[in-house]
Amino acid sequence: MLEESKLVQVKRELMEFAALVESMVDKSVTGLKNRTADLLHEVIETDEPRANSFETDLDERCVSIIAQHQPAGKSLRTILMVLHINSTLERIGDHAVTIAESSLFLMERAPVKQLIDIPHMAEVVKTMITDSIDSFINEDAELARAVCERDDVVDGLRTQILRELITFMTSDPTTIERALQIMKIASNLERVADLATNICEDVIYMVKGKVIKHHKDSE
Repeated sequence: MLEESKLVQVKRELMEFAALVESMVDKSVTGLKNRTADLLHEVIETDEPRANSFETDLDERCVSIIAQHQPAGKSLRTILMVLHINSTLERIGDHAVTIAESSLFLMERAPVKQLIDIPHMAEVVKTMITDSIDSFINEDAELARAVCERDDVVDGLRTQILRELITFMTSDPTTIERALQIMKIASNLERVADLATNICEDVIYMVKGKVIKHHKDSE
């Protein structure tokens, strides 16, 4: 029989992994905003290997639990969700690395504009990561639904950023290369928000038995 302590342990490790990738997103944007290259190199050179190790170790632990204890019912669903979220967190870490790489490119060049919307976008995204994991740990469908709704805020910010940058590129072609990197950062942040939303859609299904897509209950 699967011991509750083993489920508690994998959930604890999942929370630690989530905290790591959230910090990676934070550092990748803060490094750009404050022009701190050390933070960006830390994401790429230190945090990414840690994230990869987290994913591998947690994956192996879950597979071992399934092989040794053959869990069923809710315990099995929990382990399978941990495996899914674990993979999702690794992908979020990859997006943070891509943001850090774009930020390093931008740091070496004059700013296109004052950074306001990108940091705002990052703050929303970070809360989505934290709350998506909390919604799973606590089986909180209402929190999960609130995260899904926040995805609209991120989408709106990305659209606003793209419109503004298109205006810059049209009026001054010398900004194109830098503007494209900022667009890339915005797109990666949006993708992180999408991944957090995916987790929450699964949590809602797990808790309520409802399929949630595009923030609406299926008919």
